[in-house]
This record gives sequence, C-alpha cells and structure tokens, in this order.
Amino acid sequence: MMNTKFSKLSKKGLSAALLAAGIIGISTAPNTYAHGFVEKPASRAALCTQNYGALNLMCGSIMYEPQSLEAPKGFPQSGPLDGKIASAGGLFGGILDQQTADRWHKNTITGGPNTFTWKYTAPHSTSKWHYYITKRDWNPNKPLTRADLEPIGTVAHNGTAASTNLTHTINVPTDRNGYHVILAVWDVADTSNAFYNVIDINLINNGIYVDMEAPSQPNG
Repeated sequence: MMNTKFSKLSKKGLSAALLAAGIIGISTAPNTYAHGFVEKPASRAALCTQNYGALNLMCGSIMYEPQSLEAPKGFPQSGPLDGKIASAGGLFGGILDQQTADRWHKNTITGGPNTFTWKYTAPHSTSKWHYYITKRDWNPNKPLTRADLEPIGTVAHNGTAASTNLTHTINVPTDRNGYHVILAVWDVADTSNAFYNVIDINLINNGIYVDMEAPSQPNG
C-alpha cells in the first residue's frame, strides 16, 4: 500500500514543480506582440488581413500575424536570403515571396515625398528604419532579390520606443512608372533582429499609370 504521507508530499512537490515550470515558461516566452507592420500604404501582409480589406488572397496564416515578419537585421549585407525577402526568410510558408506582375494588390502612389505609417502592436526600442524600391528594370515575374533594390531613405532613431516615430516621409523616385515594390525595414535597437515589410505599388509619374489589373488568384 502506498504511504499516504509520501503520496501527499509527492503531490505537493509535483504541484510546486509544475507551478515553477509555468512561471519560467511565462517569463521566457517570446513577446509575440512586440512587433509591427506598415499600414499606410498597406503592406503586402497587411492586405492579407480582414482589417485591411483582405485584398490579397490565399496568403496562409500571415493573415493573422502581419506584425511578425522578423528576421536578422543588417540588410542588405545580411538579413533574409534573396528570394525570401518578402517573407522575412521564408516565414509562414514563404507565401509572401510569390512574385508575379499580378499576384498582389497594389497601392497607387505618386512619385515624390510620400508618408509611410507603421502600426506597432507593442513597440521595440529602435535604431532606424530604412526603405528600398525596385529598380527601373526589375522583373516583377521573378523572385525579389537584393540586386532588384536600391535605397530611397533612412530614418534614424535614438533607441527609444518605435511608437514615438510612427510616420516617415520618404522621397519615392519620379523616374519610373507602374508596378514596383518598396521594402521597409525596421531595425530593433536591443536585439539582433529587424522587421521586413514589402509594399506593392502602382507608381504614377508624369500622369502615366500602367497597371490597373486586379490581382490574380493563385493556383493550388
């Protein structure tokens, strides 16, 4: 027969161990809410969500977590591999890396000064944001690479919370038209990571507007 006293002690010990494990788990769990994304003009990931009209179709689970496109910082020298930039290194099945001329909904903007507004679900301390755009001769039907991109602006920050700097004015080139991709990168100050957001745009310059086609529904 089991010793009743021992059984009670064992249960107490087990309960204490489980409680300690729970406390440790809570204290070490990653803060999945300390993230963010570009909401205006809406990023590719944001447009997968109901809150932004679900204009991008068949996005997978990124539709629930547009704020979570996090990968090592240091772009373009490091960071996500070529062909996996839009998904921050293949996250959420890499669906955001699908790249054709009509795969994604596009925001119409005009070249010159444009504002880019981030939504932070809970902001990190921040060192900078940097922005890139596809070159004039990029191929929209091939995976996005570093070689396709050129820098268009950097917004330095002082290491405080990102929420103190929601909107940035970036000068978008006036020497190209039609479909282009802007990459917005948010560098966190106190970790080795950054957040990567691509924004699909129809760029109008000199009254020229090229692509008015709706995004296609992917096969499969």
